[in-house]
Amino acid sequence: MKAAPLTYLVLLGVGSAAAQLLSPVLEARPDRVTVSLSPSASVVGSSLVKPAGGVEFFSGIPYAQPPVGQLRLKPPQKITSPQGIFDGTKVAPTCSQFTGAPLVFNDTFTQLIIGAINTTLIWTPLPSSEDCLILNVIRPPGTKEGAKLPVMFWIHGGGFQVHMDIASYYPLADLDEWLTSEAQAGSSTQYDGSYLVTTSVDLKKPVIYVAVNYRLAGFGFMGGREILADGSANLGLQDQRMALEWVSDNIAAFGGDPTRVILWGESAGSLSVLDQMGLYDGNNTYIGKPLFHGAIMNSGSVYPADPVDCPKAQAIYDTVVEEANCTQSNDTLACLRNVDYDTFVRATNFVPSSLSYNSIALSYLPRPDGKVMVDSPEVLVQLGKYAAVPLIIGGQEDEGTLFSFPQTNVSDTSSLVEYLSSVCFDGATKSELQVFVETYEESLSAGSPFRTGSAGEVYPGFKRLSAILGDVGFTMARRAMLYDALKARPSVPVWSYEASYDYGTPVLGTFHASDLLPVFFGGPQSFASQSIFYYYTNFAYSFDPNESSSGCQGCLTDNKYLYWPKWIEAKQLLHLLRDNSTLLTDNFRWNSYEWIAANRKLLHF
Repeated sequence: MKAAPLTYLVLLGVGSAAAQLLSPVLEARPDRVTVSLSPSASVVGSSLVKPAGGVEFFSGIPYAQPPVGQLRLKPPQKITSPQGIFDGTKVAPTCSQFTGAPLVFNDTFTQLIIGAINTTLIWTPLPSSEDCLILNVIRPPGTKEGAKLPVMFWIHGGGFQVHMDIASYYPLADLDEWLTSEAQAGSSTQYDGSYLVTTSVDLKKPVIYVAVNYRLAGFGFMGGREILADGSANLGLQDQRMALEWVSDNIAAFGGDPTRVILWGESAGSLSVLDQMGLYDGNNTYIGKPLFHGAIMNSGSVYPADPVDCPKAQAIYDTVVEEANCTQSNDTLACLRNVDYDTFVRATNFVPSSLSYNSIALSYLPRPDGKVMVDSPEVLVQLGKYAAVPLIIGGQEDEGTLFSFPQTNVSDTSSLVEYLSSVCFDGATKSELQVFVETYEESLSAGSPFRTGSAGEVYPGFKRLSAILGDVGFTMARRAMLYDALKARPSVPVWSYEASYDYGTPVLGTFHASDLLPVFFGGPQSFASQSIFYYYTNFAYSFDPNESSSGCQGCLTDNKYLYWPKWIEAKQLLHLLRDNSTLLTDNFRWNSYEWIAANRKLLHF
């Protein structure tokens, strides 16, 4: 297994340290633990001691029927038959990943950049499978049914196409061997919630962590009129919803509290959190009870999108059909369901990826279908048609740098306008987009990575494009969503943040997804990651990131963490720095924000 470069590990405070386990619900633990599930099943998990502390780990638990055969490109189906005893000590396959069309990365410069990104963030995955609708549960050791611990329900990111969940990165077949192997000392795979669990115990606010697999790319987010007519749109979101129903049915057996479930996601996972809030016009109930009760969104909010049968989505569907040799079929969708797995994977990969020239103009993404996702996410928020729960939302200072390397020909205003028009936003005229682009200064000091003067200009126009893509996809989308939510649901508490703890990283700055390393790689932690665990575990217990509801703006609490005011109070962000935090008024790049907020109908992907 590749480890993240030492530079990043040191920068982000990654390492290993034992965490003391302090909780009245913890007991001495055996090597194996068994939990009874519904219907008529039980899962055997592992009781493990890792560098961060002890956990009980249940891996690869099925929450839906395998979406194979005629269930390919169909909504998930509940498991209704008895399952018997399930071995949750082994590693399940990842969902089918998207790697990008051939020749997408066809110049030397881009190959070098992609190599650097892979070395930093992306690990060697296991073979994938269609039979992947599973979830993992991690809990404090000795937790018993009836403990009623809050549940952190993690939805991974990856542009709705690249699977980066914990189950994707084990080089070993046996989970115990992987988690206890000497090679793992001082590091971990991405999205291993053990650090969250052990730290929460250390904070005397233990939580249970659930991480879900969901169908990706062409398997989970295919568009086209054929998909719409078949009622098979947004399958990945439907997978997530069924996993939440499984949590409602079964998490109490693990010691979790189904009335305190916190949705939590990053990037596409964060977009998914908002989508889950908006599914079925905001109906998040199951058997008459809410499926979730709070939400944490890291680097993603609204992603305005045209309908499932729009020309852009249809073009992707038609490409897949052609590459699968289904063009001559009388029923192309039936043909896609019947082709062999390898053929379908290859066909769905024959379109641009999120790290290609097309960047944030994703080939596969949630799109309005009139039923599951009734309208574009920003419209649902504006109309108040979403399950408004207490919310933490924020992002990284330099969200756009990671997505701006391949566009070396986008060097001035005219080429920027042409790029945005032809690749991203065909609903806007070039004159409209020129007004937008001109809200961003050409000065290098105004671009991203921000606050770095002329440093980081990889090619002429890189910093300006990075600022634009970061804002339209993430930072200003977040602000616009908050203003809409404030109008639609003013009484719902919201806290917002901006992370700058990687300030100074050459070229990338505090880049998109850089928050994953300090959060999921254990301790000794940086102040920034300690802060995140502190605020998030507080939120899990009280739906407030602060230790208590009392406090004052700008005050330090007794345990060194800044009191975090609600966004509504003064439009302030918690500004997470490497060694401390402060408050930042959420009004930077205001002219660009005003244009984006006023013209979101033009900015549909």
